Amino acid sequence: MIRNVIWDVDGTLFDTYPAIVAAFVAALRDLGADAPPERIQALSLVSLDHCVAVLADHHGLSSRALEDAFSTRHAERDVADSAPFPGVTDVCRHIRSIGGSNVIVTHRRRSSTEALLAANDMDDLFAGLVAVEDGYPKKPDPAMFEAALAQHGLDRAETMSIGDRALDVEAAQAAGLFSCLYGTGPDATHADLIVEGYDHLLRYLEEVNGGASVAGIASVTASRGDVR
Repeated sequence: MIRNVIWDVDGTLFDTYPAIVAAFVAALRDLGADAPPERIQALSLVSLDHCVAVLADHHGLSSRALEDAFSTRHAERDVADSAPFPGVTDVCRHIRSIGGSNVIVTHRRRSSTEALLAANDMDDLFAGLVAVEDGYPKKPDPAMFEAALAQHGLDRAETMSIGDRALDVEAAQAAGLFSCLYGTGPDATHADLIVEGYDHLLRYLEEVNGGASVAGIASVTASRGDVR
């Protein structure tokens, strides 16, 4: 049974990448530089730290200056620019309906995460969150996942992690969790389960929670649990 889900935020719960890309474009222009939006998105999909480092090096900028400019510009973006992905609330409600917990583990700051949840009336779907300012090493280190498990009393064997990047998958697996990758791409084969839409994941969870055990999940789907 999958009773609990640990969620990533950017690119997993919410479609935040358009706002992130726009903030980087604006930040670069503030510093007298420019980069194609598609390149910025590709870099940010690895991680925001990676995006800052590569862009700063390429344009001869201070990483700190670019990070500060990005933070300023990103804070200006309206939370309405970052909608939840279709079907994500249905998955969260399913977890709640079986007595489980949804918990967030994110590199995003607590205040901005809570603002996104509040703007979309999703506050009551989550038991809590572990955010970047809590001081744990960032993913792919599993420390944030271990903190979430301990703080919320989650049974490791009944908990799935969902993220959209390799670092989410690697951190979850290092913590001994069943990992789900949302979306597709070169990192897809690292995950135990791959879904392209939350309607697919909901059907999968309803099937698994109808009788299958987490230990048997890998045998339910082929090709490392690839669900399309």
